[in-house]
Amino acid sequence: MFKKLFDHISEMFNADVAMDLGTANTLMYVKNKGIVLNEPSVVAISNNGQGRSHVEAIGTQAKKMHGRTHSRLQTIRPMKDGVIADFDITNKMISYFIKKVLRNYRFVRPRMVVGIPTCITQVEKKAVIDAATMAGVREVHLVEEPMAAAIGSGIPVHKPEGNLVIDIGGGTTDVAVTSMFAIAYGESIRVAGDELDEAILRYMRLQHHLNIGIFEAERVKIAVGGAYPLKQILTTEARGLNVKTGVPTAIKINSDEIREAMKEPIASIITVILKALEKTPPELSADIYSNGIYLTGGGALLRGLDKLIEESTNLKTYVPNEPLLSIVRGVGTVLDNFSEMKKVCIN
Repeated sequence: MFKKLFDHISEMFNADVAMDLGTANTLMYVKNKGIVLNEPSVVAISNNGQGRSHVEAIGTQAKKMHGRTHSRLQTIRPMKDGVIADFDITNKMISYFIKKVLRNYRFVRPRMVVGIPTCITQVEKKAVIDAATMAGVREVHLVEEPMAAAIGSGIPVHKPEGNLVIDIGGGTTDVAVTSMFAIAYGESIRVAGDELDEAILRYMRLQHHLNIGIFEAERVKIAVGGAYPLKQILTTEARGLNVKTGVPTAIKINSDEIREAMKEPIASIITVILKALEKTPPELSADIYSNGIYLTGGGALLRGLDKLIEESTNLKTYVPNEPLLSIVRGVGTVLDNFSEMKKVCIN
């Protein structure tokens, strides 16, 4: 009885959280509970016409409103290229998510571990810390996303050996060689899932005179997108506005066309991978040859991308189970074993 009471009291005052604050989605992990939130990083804001704005919806509900709002209501993605583009809206979004997952911990100010891209500046890092602090967090620790993805994929980052991790999120692609709790070498570009969606959007307008929304482009990518020729051609309908007739319409689109549409951003991703391999020290290169490449993030789900990377690098490429969850699992592991893993956090 006393043990149960002690465990209950301990749980009340131990509500630390870890967050993958992504361009496309925000995921949160609560200590001793696991992953408790996975929602789009979208906020719906209304304006009363007198210069005052009000948050109408955040997350899944806000995404449903995107492109379907009236003039006094707009949907915003406050994260751009993996970093904070709108500080005030991001602060409101983080506060909402923290309150949502910690509704039973009203009087607790949690510690937070946040995954960030390797390419962000000191100013952008400070913006993440400030946003979390204003949301009621007592202390914030940052972990670079490829390191978090490596930990979440089960890679032994503590060993003195090199492992190459490629994390393709919504806003950035991070390529990093991990060794001994640190990133020995890294490259990053702001070309990732969003750029693939925009490439599809441009292709549909130029080749089919069809104006589609960004989330429709994302849906088409998920339905038939691939980075490598598929054995069986997939088809889906793309729905939007015919720019010639001004009439809503739908056309059939296949996987070969979508692969052609995404060719340029995919080539940029392959280029940054080859650049990272070229600049990796010889001893770490030998380890990578033995261990292969680990591909994580939403981009890992793109059909045939692992095969294209293998063909381009001559290195075995592995995709972990549920690659979308690699970062949040990694920052969650850091949170659960903070005294041991805090050395992976950056200043």
